[in-house]
Amino acid sequence: MRSNIVFLSMILTMGSSVSPADTITLNDNVDGLNLNWIDNKVAPNQDFYTYANGSWQQKNPIPPEYASWNSFYVLQENVLDFIHTMLIEFADNKSIKPGSIEQKVGDFYFSGMDEASIEKQGITPLQPLFDKIAHLTDLKDLPQLIARLQVAGVDALFGFGSMQDFANSKQMIGAVMQSGLGLPDRDYYLKDDANFKTIRAAYVEHIAKMFMLAGDEKQQAERQAQTVMAIETDMAKASSSRVEMRDPHAIYHLMSLEDVKKVTPNFNWKDYFTAMGIPELTEVNLAMPEFFKALNQQVMRVSVDDWKIYLRWHVLDAFASYLSKPFVDQNFAMNAALTGTKKLQVRWKRVVNTENAALGFAIGKLYVEEKFSPETRQEVLSILHNIRRTLQEDLSHLSWMTPATRQAALRKLDLIEERVGYPDKWWDYSSLQIDRGPYVLNVIRANEFLNRRDLAKIGKPIDRSEWAMTPQTINAYYDPSMNNINIPAGILQPPFFDPKAPAAVNYGSIGYVIGHEITHGFDDQGAQFDGAGNLNNWWTKEDLLNFQAATTCIADQYSAYQIDGHNVQGKLVVGEATADLGGLRLAYRAFHQSKEYKEAKTVDGFTPDQQFFLGFAHVLAGNIRPQEAQNLLTTDPHPPMSLRVNGTLANMPQFHEAFAVSDIGLMRNKKQCLIW
Repeated sequence: MRSNIVFLSMILTMGSSVSPADTITLNDNVDGLNLNWIDNKVAPNQDFYTYANGSWQQKNPIPPEYASWNSFYVLQENVLDFIHTMLIEFADNKSIKPGSIEQKVGDFYFSGMDEASIEKQGITPLQPLFDKIAHLTDLKDLPQLIARLQVAGVDALFGFGSMQDFANSKQMIGAVMQSGLGLPDRDYYLKDDANFKTIRAAYVEHIAKMFMLAGDEKQQAERQAQTVMAIETDMAKASSSRVEMRDPHAIYHLMSLEDVKKVTPNFNWKDYFTAMGIPELTEVNLAMPEFFKALNQQVMRVSVDDWKIYLRWHVLDAFASYLSKPFVDQNFAMNAALTGTKKLQVRWKRVVNTENAALGFAIGKLYVEEKFSPETRQEVLSILHNIRRTLQEDLSHLSWMTPATRQAALRKLDLIEERVGYPDKWWDYSSLQIDRGPYVLNVIRANEFLNRRDLAKIGKPIDRSEWAMTPQTINAYYDPSMNNINIPAGILQPPFFDPKAPAAVNYGSIGYVIGHEITHGFDDQGAQFDGAGNLNNWWTKEDLLNFQAATTCIADQYSAYQIDGHNVQGKLVVGEATADLGGLRLAYRAFHQSKEYKEAKTVDGFTPDQQFFLGFAHVLAGNIRPQEAQNLLTTDPHPPMSLRVNGTLANMPQFHEAFAVSDIGLMRNKKQCLIW
């Protein structure tokens, strides 16, 4: 097999601009290239994603408890194993100081694993929430009830939380937004696609079965399920689409409470915010005014008894997975209908995932102390700095950009803050009570802690030490309001980063990730925010038209793709697809300008450029079930993984040269899109 790889590589690299004199083979102990992932039955100039990852896909079928399986999940399993071992140690330690982080994470885990108590308790721990709903007799009391349920972690009617003010990024404000649906997106309620109709029927059946588990008679439960579906369908009709919500101007409407009252006179916001614990609030971002106009009518149109049914359902929906086995199994049955998942995860993984969300930064601190080295941080920062310099050069010489826009772009780039590994300041969990009592009550108290912590930010200056992701997260992000890039420690593992790998591979993998996040500052959304993080147009009219034409090229490209007969939403994925293309181009140029490139060697016939593109493809290796593919096509702003690779490379002449792609097709666009 290896000889075939070498022979194929020799053919495909003829004419490549990269031909280092020195070559080495994997027998020389070079790690990180993952040549055993390659499927030689597929030509790289026909379908590079399958060529690079085909053998990995064949050897890594989706585990029955997952809807998809990819490089991210493989690393997540490693993190879960580490956290699991740590939690067992704390749960078994009888001498841990009460009130310490170690006590809290240990007791949370113990309560989640105490199956005998969970089965005995059944739905009883939720009775106080059900009692609050049962006591609702007048619609004037609905706002206070909604507030109490939301703080506990129940998604009811709409969402509320803190956000940076788009017009003044130094300040935190409150924002109310559309929410309150039990299915993943409004399209699940509104589209006539046969798959969506099947899911709607399964959802109504699921609601009825949950009500029956809670003690209702079958006919009553079925009537109540139809009531919930009717209420949520009306809410879905009023909801903005995910494409519409990508426009930051469309979701920013800062209003005084008096103006909010004019939009929603049937909902008492003063009572709501008082119940939320922030009675002094005087203004709020009413993110989706049309949704709230419709909700204002719905509040009065729906009877008190029907609202009680809706709220009771959402309490069940929020906490079913933390209750006894019948609730857990029924909850999984609905999840399986949505995602195609075949098997419920083992209990310890479910508990660790829940605790990771509830006490994430406490666990993160313990994680980085054991698993993250200063050397890794410095190596990644070095790659980041090279990529940043490359973008600075690009912006300085773009032929189509006028001087005024160029200066603003360079100023924004100069102000981007770099954060790698973990935050400089850790969270204080001292006010969070965790014990060995009912598991679901620990979850509710954690929700209340997280929500109260979030609400306390409103009306205060921004805390720039905050991270939106925990250190153990296998991901990365750019925040346009903060104008910073964040690379958590969790993602800095193979195949995303490997200190033993050739530099070409690391630039193609973690370099691409870094370039992707930096490019988000200049994609179709990020480009609307200035260097201070404010929603502020810094483009000349001419430059903006040129930029919009470039992003439209990408949106049109992806709109032409289909997965299993379902269209990709080009206007939904354009931001991520732009960041993929921009990020990979930046990483490629940064690699070529690095000292490592001058020392790069051919490995088993693969040139440094070819290694770079393999590194890129490997981080997106994965398999996915058809149901989950449709779910992501509906809700996910990222293109499908195969298209993140092939769609990006179709616009890269450097790839075409490296792998001799001459024909127009999947791997080479006739009209190649270019951003930077």
